[in-house]
Amino acid sequence: MPLYKTIKINTETTLFIWEVTESLEDLQSGIQLTENNKIRLKKMKSELHKKAFLGVRHLFKIVGYNDDDIIYDEFGKPHLKDRKYISITHSFNFCGIIISKNKSVGIDIEKQREKIINIAHKFTPINEYKNLSKNDLTKKLTIVWGAKESLYKIYGKKEISLLKHIHINNFKLSDNNIFGRISFNNDNTLYSIKFIEFSDFICVYALKN
Repeated sequence: MPLYKTIKINTETTLFIWEVTESLEDLQSGIQLTENNKIRLKKMKSELHKKAFLGVRHLFKIVGYNDDDIIYDEFGKPHLKDRKYISITHSFNFCGIIISKNKSVGIDIEKQREKIINIAHKFTPINEYKNLSKNDLTKKLTIVWGAKESLYKIYGKKEISLLKHIHINNFKLSDNNIFGRISFNNDNTLYSIKFIEFSDFICVYALKN
């Protein structure tokens, strides 16, 4: 199972992307799951989901963590026992984690698919994306979706809306930096966002500004 990319974002933060190529049997060897996660894995119906779940555990192992070093809170947000910040993602045959020593982080991997155009109104004002070709529109909407998902993971609670409470500043596809904001209750926090493209996928990651 090859480590697809490692990105050193800064001295405190690193991102790891993994391409899952092994069989389910191979992925189950070499790692030890907690009892709760053994139950979670058994309940998963999709083999792709199972592979991604195990792939993430292999990523944990590479960066020096065991499965029981990760704690999930009541909202399902992962936390590390050593108090570093972590976020997790998976999409089809790719999975990824981002770990930071000192900043809240979020990550999301999405496959670029034209059907995102049909659901865009659910997470962003679609009239902001006029005059883009279909390919550019698909890409930009995928980035916006990933950016909002990353911020949603950072916030870590269920009550916020991608459409109403998470805002991504307009950007060009050539931009190196994007900015987004969570505006909910007394929270009005700005985040720095970047994205990378590989194969048919886009990985977006966010850090508290």
